[in-house]
Amino acid sequence: MDRTALAALVTARLRDVPDFPEPGVVFKDFTPLLADPEAVAAVVADVRDRFGGRVDMIVGIEARGFMIGAATAYALGVGFVPIRKSGKLPRQTHQACYELEYGTACVEIHADALTQGHRVLVMDDVLATGGTAEAACDLVERAGGTVVGVDVVVELGFLKGRDKLTRYEVSSVLVI
Repeated sequence: MDRTALAALVTARLRDVPDFPEPGVVFKDFTPLLADPEAVAAVVADVRDRFGGRVDMIVGIEARGFMIGAATAYALGVGFVPIRKSGKLPRQTHQACYELEYGTACVEIHADALTQGHRVLVMDDVLATGGTAEAACDLVERAGGTVVGVDVVVELGFLKGRDKLTRYEVSSVLVI
């Protein structure tokens, strides 16, 4: 499927949820896309076509990045590593904290999740202010990996999150 058709498919499968998680924020609900096997297959195929042979590991950001990231890892035949919210991983971790458009948060990766030289694709559903993706890239590098790219389904261009990721190849299916 070409990228224009894929963007149209993604657009048709997103749902806006006003005032979530707090007043004034319009949340982009990704779950209708996940419920459509054709849409998931198209998104995964797009990532596979662009990153196949270039990565050894997919890192997915909690929680929706787990869903699309794990499916993509399977399609590429590579491993999957989760980046979780602080306090959710049971072993020694690296932690990074960052600013959100509506507060602050911290994420973690197991300290032994990657080995030196792992080529990593960081995946999530939405790129907003870029804080979460920037923290994820920092964690990948601190764990020994090399960030090959950051791939998201939807980018909220008006929040300029891409500006925090200038060191990396950033891809999105749809820019709003």
